[in-house]
Amino acid sequence: MKVAPARHAAFTVLNRIDQRNGDSASLLASVEGELIAADRRLCHELVLGVLRRRMWIDRNIDALAPGRKIDREIRTVLRIAVYQLAFLDRVPPHAVVNDAVSQCRIARKTSAGSFVNAILRSFGRARPSLDFAGDSERIACELSHPEWLIERWSRQFGRETAESIALANNQPVEPSYRWTRRTTESVKASLARECVPNRAEYLRELAANGKIYFQDPGSQMVARTVRLAEGESFLDVCAAPGGKTTLAALEASGRPALVVAGDSSAERVRVLADNCRRQGVEEAAIVRFDAVAGLPFADGTFDAVLVDAPCSGTGTIRSNPEIRYNVTEASIATHSSKQLAILENASKTVKRRGRLIYSTCSLETEENEEVARRFIESAGEFRVAATGFRLPYETDDGFARTFPHRDGTDGFFVAVFLKN
Repeated sequence: MKVAPARHAAFTVLNRIDQRNGDSASLLASVEGELIAADRRLCHELVLGVLRRRMWIDRNIDALAPGRKIDREIRTVLRIAVYQLAFLDRVPPHAVVNDAVSQCRIARKTSAGSFVNAILRSFGRARPSLDFAGDSERIACELSHPEWLIERWSRQFGRETAESIALANNQPVEPSYRWTRRTTESVKASLARECVPNRAEYLRELAANGKIYFQDPGSQMVARTVRLAEGESFLDVCAAPGGKTTLAALEASGRPALVVAGDSSAERVRVLADNCRRQGVEEAAIVRFDAVAGLPFADGTFDAVLVDAPCSGTGTIRSNPEIRYNVTEASIATHSSKQLAILENASKTVKRRGRLIYSTCSLETEENEEVARRFIESAGEFRVAATGFRLPYETDDGFARTFPHRDGTDGFFVAVFLKN
């Protein structure tokens, strides 16, 4: 009844994501300590691979069991096994099937073992033929993105670009990292070497000790729009987990007079404080506030204010594939109204001739250009300023964007406003 550790851990994580709409990054981190390096890599591949192909996998399972109601745990077992059979070749098919049947027993679903065995053996012999009502349904199934999201991106960017974004979202992501204040020259020299034994484990250890920080290049671009000068004051409004706060402080051209970073919940503030401490940004004052309701600072306090607003996260689907199943059109509209409220509250704290930076990790124009335009229409004291980025990042409106399919980064939006 023994199951491979990586597969069992993947089953646990995927089940929790299904049950609680959890996020893969934190749930994977919660099981990593139980696994050796090789099993940890396979667990990540199984979890992220299933999430990136889930709709296609489910379509195949349902075609092999038409009309059959399959409970959550058994569907998770089948998803992992079908993914392995279709996309991985390191484990023999018979071992995949045996593991799946054993997982049924561990999940106390022994009676489903014969059903799982039959479905997987049928899939192994011949994959079912899938029929689609139209191009959108085909793209949605084959690339495992909700059809409404494919249609939405098609309206915003064109059908070809929508398909390219979805395709890019399903490609494995090579983790990006940057230096911190605690990065030593010896660490830089070691990472400059082409062959570092157990590089992934070495990077994990360095990150845990604050010697490097994992951060997407698009996120780094946002932080670099802050450009702090000697003696300037800086507020990061929606700062957790702290990657942009710490990078802005790291790359300041002189010592800032004041660095304040805050967020809304006790847990997010704790993560933010830990990150600043680990990276050596001890000068950051950490504050908890509800930016939608208002900010606890006097008007005109800061030279630079960053609002990296809570959003749908559709620009980060390649890194967080479960987002595609949790986001809704209603949630995008809700985010949009909250983003404008936060931006308006933050604008009050900007000094005269100071700058306000607005960003999201969303691809949606409703959360990006539309929020920026609504803000400018109502905030007479501000004007759009250059982001500092050139083509292809610069948009016709004077804002900046990154795209997964074009830039090999998560999708970010940035707007910079100057106060008259």
